[in-house]
Amino acid sequence: MKAFLILEDGTVLEGTQIGAPKEVVSEIVFNTSMAGYPEVLTDPSYAGQAVCMTYPLIGNYGICRADMESARPWPDGFIVRELSRIPSNFRSDLTLQQFLEEYEVAGIAGIDTRALTKLLREKGTMNGMITTKEYGRPDEVLPRLKAYTTGKVVEKASCRATYRIAPSTVLSDNAPFSGTAKFDRTAYEKGSRERSPSTVRELTGSGLKVALMDLGAKANIGASLASRGCEVIVYPALTSAEEIIAAAPDGIMLSNGPGDPKECASIIEEIRKLSHTEIPIFAICLGHQLMALAAGADTYKMKYGHRGGNHPVKDLSTGRVYISSQNHGYVVDTDSLSPEIAVPAFRNVNDGTNEGLAYTGKNIFTVQFHPEACPGPQDSGFLFERFIAAMRKERHELEGAW
Repeated sequence: MKAFLILEDGTVLEGTQIGAPKEVVSEIVFNTSMAGYPEVLTDPSYAGQAVCMTYPLIGNYGICRADMESARPWPDGFIVRELSRIPSNFRSDLTLQQFLEEYEVAGIAGIDTRALTKLLREKGTMNGMITTKEYGRPDEVLPRLKAYTTGKVVEKASCRATYRIAPSTVLSDNAPFSGTAKFDRTAYEKGSRERSPSTVRELTGSGLKVALMDLGAKANIGASLASRGCEVIVYPALTSAEEIIAAAPDGIMLSNGPGDPKECASIIEEIRKLSHTEIPIFAICLGHQLMALAAGADTYKMKYGHRGGNHPVKDLSTGRVYISSQNHGYVVDTDSLSPEIAVPAFRNVNDGTNEGLAYTGKNIFTVQFHPEACPGPQDSGFLFERFIAAMRKERHELEGAW
């Protein structure tokens, strides 16, 4: 069946319908990862968006439910050059087409994704429509496209109730689930996965309790902490600061998530309260942006964002460069932030935008990229160790004071 992608600038691209045969309007973004499409599809940060994969062949290893970053896909639509109908992977549970149909995600294949990506790079991120209807005059749908906004999607992407991820007894390789052929929330909450004895190491976070504020968290954030021995208590995005503080966590983790950070006014206020405590805080992606807004800084929308697994970031304290996984369309404006509040800690090597902040006189460290990766390199996974060291130091000082 024919399908069409109509962009808000009037561009119409014709292809073949994949996934669910329905019409959707969304924000069109592109991801440059060569692999990891199951993790991309199940990343809550894509809520309210349709994703174009720049790699030309997608679906060749099918879908393994154990690799999912959440219990369902989040993009409104999926755009590929060529869809592989016959996956080749012994771990595959179903085809990509079956997965898109199961969760009613609209899609289009057969279009020139290189041309689409170049257009988005030149003109910036645009809204668009995936449809099987052939409009005689595409301009009749343009007002609908231009009026679309992602809105307040954090509440939609967050968990509905508090739950616990138990610390692992052996080292996880960042795979959050039990290794079964089906997504298992109970197994994820247990946070462990059987490994050979050679993978066992000292769990640096043993005995530490982390409060994870779920703003649309990828599962591997909690799993990365649990695999290091931390007990993780996951809280819905609208949880009050008072409830989190009352639980006496050793540290607070602010997760990634979707949408415009400025839409999260009530959440920003709670994060501001958390920042006034002595509890160590580590924040990723949206959490990084919300902490900056809570501190009085500004954020702005990027022309086309950073989405992929090959973004170089420079550690400004050491000069070392790490290859990172990223997924964001907004960035902190460091010119709006006084050095008395925070100083840049990481910078994007490609465009110079901010990739991390160290807060002055506070036990708060935030990054724009994803140290838990999946998909992407795990170069910066050591940041979890840094967070654990900060929690241990704070606990030691408190015990010394007693």
